[in-house]
Amino acid sequence: MDPDTAADFTVENVEKVPEIQYFGASALHTKISRYWGDIPAEQYDTLKTQLFSQIARFASGSKIVLTRLCVALASLALNMMPEAWPGAVSEMVRMFQEEGGEVDGRARCLALLELLTVLPEEFQTSRLPQYRKGQVRGALGREWTAVYPLLQQLLRQPDSPPLVKARVLKCLSSWVLLDVPLNESEGLVEASFTALADPELFDTAVEAIVNTISQPDSQRYVNTLLKLVPQVLQLQEQLRDAVQNGDMETSHGICRIAVSLGENHSRALLEQVEHWQSFLALVNMIMFCTGIPGHYPVNETTSSLTLTFWYTLQDDIMSFEAEKQAVYLQVYRPVYFQLVDVLLHKAQFPTDEEYASWSSDEKEQFRIYRVDISDTLMYVYEMLGAELLSNLYDKLGRLLTNTEPTTTWQHTEALLYGFQSIAETIDVNYSDVIPGLIGLIPRININNVQLADTVMFTIGALAEWLADHPVMLSSVLPLVLQALGNPDLSVSSVSTLKKICRECKYDLPPYANNIVAVSQEVLIKQIHKTSQCMWLMQALGFLLSALPVEEILRNLHSLITPYIQQLEKLAGETPNPSNKLAIIHILGLLSNLFTTLDITKQEEESGENAPPIKSVPPQTGPNPVVVVLQQVFALIQTVLSKWLNDSQVVEAVCAIFEKSVKTLLHDFAPMVSQLSEMLGQMYSTIPQASALDLTRQMVHIFASETNHFPPIKALFELVTSVTLTIFQQGPRDHPDIVDSFMQLQAQALKRKPDLFLSESLDVKAVFHCGVLSLKFPEGPTVKSTCFFFTELIAHCADVPPVGQVLQEDGKLLLLAVLEAIGGQSSRSLMDQFAEVLFCLNKHCFALLTVWLKEALRSPGFPSSRVSDEQKDTFSQQVLRERVNKRRVKDIVKEFTLVCRGLHGTEYAADY
Repeated sequence: MDPDTAADFTVENVEKVPEIQYFGASALHTKISRYWGDIPAEQYDTLKTQLFSQIARFASGSKIVLTRLCVALASLALNMMPEAWPGAVSEMVRMFQEEGGEVDGRARCLALLELLTVLPEEFQTSRLPQYRKGQVRGALGREWTAVYPLLQQLLRQPDSPPLVKARVLKCLSSWVLLDVPLNESEGLVEASFTALADPELFDTAVEAIVNTISQPDSQRYVNTLLKLVPQVLQLQEQLRDAVQNGDMETSHGICRIAVSLGENHSRALLEQVEHWQSFLALVNMIMFCTGIPGHYPVNETTSSLTLTFWYTLQDDIMSFEAEKQAVYLQVYRPVYFQLVDVLLHKAQFPTDEEYASWSSDEKEQFRIYRVDISDTLMYVYEMLGAELLSNLYDKLGRLLTNTEPTTTWQHTEALLYGFQSIAETIDVNYSDVIPGLIGLIPRININNVQLADTVMFTIGALAEWLADHPVMLSSVLPLVLQALGNPDLSVSSVSTLKKICRECKYDLPPYANNIVAVSQEVLIKQIHKTSQCMWLMQALGFLLSALPVEEILRNLHSLITPYIQQLEKLAGETPNPSNKLAIIHILGLLSNLFTTLDITKQEEESGENAPPIKSVPPQTGPNPVVVVLQQVFALIQTVLSKWLNDSQVVEAVCAIFEKSVKTLLHDFAPMVSQLSEMLGQMYSTIPQASALDLTRQMVHIFASETNHFPPIKALFELVTSVTLTIFQQGPRDHPDIVDSFMQLQAQALKRKPDLFLSESLDVKAVFHCGVLSLKFPEGPTVKSTCFFFTELIAHCADVPPVGQVLQEDGKLLLLAVLEAIGGQSSRSLMDQFAEVLFCLNKHCFALLTVWLKEALRSPGFPSSRVSDEQKDTFSQQVLRERVNKRRVKDIVKEFTLVCRGLHGTEYAADY
């Protein structure tokens, strides 16, 4: 659209349907806001006059067209202010206040308010350069003096229609975003409080008040803030009436006002010592909002708004110097104890009947709300300390010893939830009430799933305390084992047992037989879902780790035998989806058991610092995990032979060995030879990424050990050879294999570069595969390939085959890197390509100098958007940096933006 057309665009469309008019107004706004430089300066006044005229014409017409025209004029004003259009806002007000034309006064008034409302909004989203933004913000701020009297008059005028007053409030909300000084809008804020009494204006008045007092700059105007406190307090009667009448919208709005004042200005108001009573009254009003009657989120949605306020107030109090803090704590510690009572009341579950009627979404919202309460309690503990635990313990004790039948399970559950919230994250080992709590837990009449869940989670939160007080285990362990048999308590009981087994394993041998027996029973009965079964196996792994080897083997035998028998049966069946799931489940159970079964930690943890009672004699003989793996190895091979085509089964098999290798490390040594052989056979038959990942793990741990080098070397050469064949056939369908292959090659270079000295390894072919992989669209694959090249280049001097291939074909690598920087790869990968470039510069400087010169000489390479001069600058900058990797990354980022035509654009600003 040329400028002339732009100026007349809306005129041509006056008689058209609203949709076309809307399009015309939007196109004009786009022209002004995005292509301002294309509009000649001599057309500014014409455009302004046309827009004023069209806004006046549409004041009584289509609202959506009017709004777009107002936005267009706002954009014009912002681009012209302050030099080309000084006093823009004053002129707008004057133009629309003048009598004349066919448009009635009310319509003109509403059009002016619409224009004044969109002006600050357009400023917030404008594309003005940073220096202009500062100028225009200042100019707009000075124009507030033209806006304020108009808004004040319209809001206080008795005969102003509700619609006009609503627009005034909306306009105020918009202007305060420009950080209008609070003392300069004081009268409007007072009028907004008055408007709260009008149901039609209530919502917009709330927004205006909240937006005004939430501005960061408003805390400077303490005198005005002090005047606002009584106005907020005067809303208490309206708030109580709303709560009594079940008017959730009104109570929610008033609460928002109280919280925004308290949350944004608690420090400023706390420091006004002579006004401490009025601020305390505000705090108590917010407390009322926190404890608002009803269950969240069904009967009320207000209480959740207040939680952040309590964090802020506590932070402000605790930030004062000690003497001042002590004075404030005298006043506010009782308030925070009251808050704990209120929060625990709000955390209570409704009656069973009511809860059953809630939707799943409401139950989930309530769960999240309780987590927020839990976080708040944990934070409040920092202020109240040990006294809070004593307080909770006394209440729980009274509740459980109360013989009257009035106590509900909800009270008990909420108090326990309070304990759990604190114990989960705070070290409670010093607390003298925890033994009493552990003693009280068996007295709880657990007749409800929610209560049982919380009992479990509370015991789990105290696992570390139990490790230091093992005599108390006998009080709670039976409860946990009993709960294991209840599918409704699956998550809480299994996670609690896992925590106990992890933290207290050296105190559990007396209970080991019982724990294993109960666990076996629930596993056989299939009470728990898959993920809980896996956790249970991890728990048993921790438990068994602390036993003597003979006992570990005996327990493993009884625990695993049923699964081995089942696996043997499944291995003999024809593959189908049903038995596939069963096989993956069994392999998963074994993986998770072996993840945590680690007898090597016994010696580490039973050193000088451990008490003598927990010391365990060093273990001799093969690791129990290795013994079991050797026993089932043939069976696993049988399973593989039938399921080699299925990546999920292969992954599950590899996971068993990968987790065992990670846990056992060098204790896995007896298995290296046979596992290497099996992996080679697997990968040769049907290559899969999981086999490469396991090979990488083996290379990482065993490639440097002389005894194991031959099988590792043979495996590495075999999987490399097979993968090179995949590359010849077309690797694009296997990005996961390429990714894992590059990671494996990088690991080999890192751990054992000698692997690249072998005549059986085609280093040149591996190099070319890497160059090809750099051009893959998958980000992770490209990252792994760049990592491979940084490792490869680093060995160009000490590994002759690597040096030779770089000498001969290194330019191909550079070309691929430059292509990627030129725009062939995602900008998010530029750091990785910069690292490859940095390594070439560091280790192959002479070669890189020649290659860069030759490569960048080609016209249009790596992008048609870069000039020869820009290419020369890039080349010189890169070659100059052989130490500062960060600088090379910046150079590459800059150059890639130029290559993509993005340099200097808004897209570059986020990069």
